[in-house]
Amino acid sequence: MSAPEQRMRLAELMAALSLATDLGMGQPMEKAMRGCLLALELARRLNADADTLHDVYYLALLQHIGCTSHAYEWAGYAGGDEIAMRTHAVTFANSPMSEVMNAFVHHAGRGLPLPKRAALVAAMVRNGSRRFAFVSATQCEAAVCLAQRIEMPAGVLSGLAHGLETWNGRGGPKRLRGEELNFAARILAVAHDAEVFERVGGLDACTTAVRKRRGAAYDPAVADAFLAAGHDIFQAVPPGPLWDAVLAAEPQPHVLISEMGLDGVACAFADFIDLKLPFTSGHSRGVAALAGSAAALMGLDSHDASALHRAALMHDIGRIAIANGIWEKPGPLSTPEWERVRLHAYHGERILSRTPALVDICALVSLHHERQDGSGYHRGSTAAQLSGSARLLAAADAYQAMTQERPHRPAMAPDEAARQLRAEAGAGRLERSVVECVLEAAGHARARVRADLPAGLSEREVQVLRELCLGRTNRQTADRLHIAERTVGHHVQHIYNKIGRSTRAGAALFAMEHGLV
Repeated sequence: MSAPEQRMRLAELMAALSLATDLGMGQPMEKAMRGCLLALELARRLNADADTLHDVYYLALLQHIGCTSHAYEWAGYAGGDEIAMRTHAVTFANSPMSEVMNAFVHHAGRGLPLPKRAALVAAMVRNGSRRFAFVSATQCEAAVCLAQRIEMPAGVLSGLAHGLETWNGRGGPKRLRGEELNFAARILAVAHDAEVFERVGGLDACTTAVRKRRGAAYDPAVADAFLAAGHDIFQAVPPGPLWDAVLAAEPQPHVLISEMGLDGVACAFADFIDLKLPFTSGHSRGVAALAGSAAALMGLDSHDASALHRAALMHDIGRIAIANGIWEKPGPLSTPEWERVRLHAYHGERILSRTPALVDICALVSLHHERQDGSGYHRGSTAAQLSGSARLLAAADAYQAMTQERPHRPAMAPDEAARQLRAEAGAGRLERSVVECVLEAAGHARARVRADLPAGLSEREVQVLRELCLGRTNRQTADRLHIAERTVGHHVQHIYNKIGRSTRAGAALFAMEHGLV
């Protein structure tokens, strides 16, 4: 008789994801967890029913799941460091647009030469309202798409879609107002902002800020419930680490997922990660596919192969903590920039380390840039400290990255990538037998045959979609595909109509889901 399938709590995985979004938003780790506990306490004081409490819990942990969808554009607005900009932006959450614009203008391009900063500020003044509309549409669409993949209930999906709407109808993307807004989202709007205001300025400043936004950004009834008991609501959050408290606070019944469910969550994590940069679209899925095939060639047992596949999907989650301007730099990195890049494996380990279901995965994620001769990072591990799975993940990641375009180089042809990977093995940095399995898995001699294209897309539309995922303008796409710019524009509109998405991030998620990038 076979053993029953092991199941795990979804809350543990979503709490881990919340740590990644904290870093992506420039906030201290456990910011979302603290907001979750505040939101639950506030919801109870509003006599919320069981379904609403469940929605509030998961909505709080997933609130910023769309943060990677517009990181590329935010970095452009900010002069490269979207994380620093977001650090300041949250302190102006739900303020009047004039105050928000002043804050953005004040912080845009800090540290850049004066002419570049002046150009960024001028662009923000000129296009600010349009940019905020774009950000709200992109974040909400991506958040809902990703949450659907995790099989979140309708209330959470609705809350994510309404996450940037305001009580007075001046939010986005649909300018909903009043009772049209999801109730859980209305509760979280107050709790999320209150967490920031209290942490930055203390309870008195927090109370003043909530009162100022009452009836404008916030539902008056929700704001009043907070204003009546703000001190007691904050007292409900225990001091110190919050991981155990947040897991204990999940409303009953706890949501459990199967091993297959974990695979689905890992795929959603992968696409969340790869949305951060246009040129990484599909990278994590590509590494996972390559590692999975190579694992079979190496004869890994089913447990190790499953852990490797999931680790490959999540291996770059620490990338969220590093500003896009560093990843997008076309030239050599400075010493401080390189040190920050080296930390992304560390951040990945920290994000995943608290979840018992991810123990094996976390260990591999922390090692994916290590090399046998000790030249890798972040620990400088050597061959004796690297398992076969860790060596395989490192080689698969290296090959997949080589065959994808990066800001400092074009994509390598498969044969050139194979030569480079074998050179790494010859230098003692990668294991030769592992490299050969990865290259065999890559199938250099086999042509890639695609089944029918999804959503009725044509081959040309798929080509345009790939360029769109890479963040190219219509003019750049036209030049690369040798077609008219107007034709590209027509293709883009047809693509959006066929796939049911309306933003670049939404299109990129579709492309990754269907293996088109």
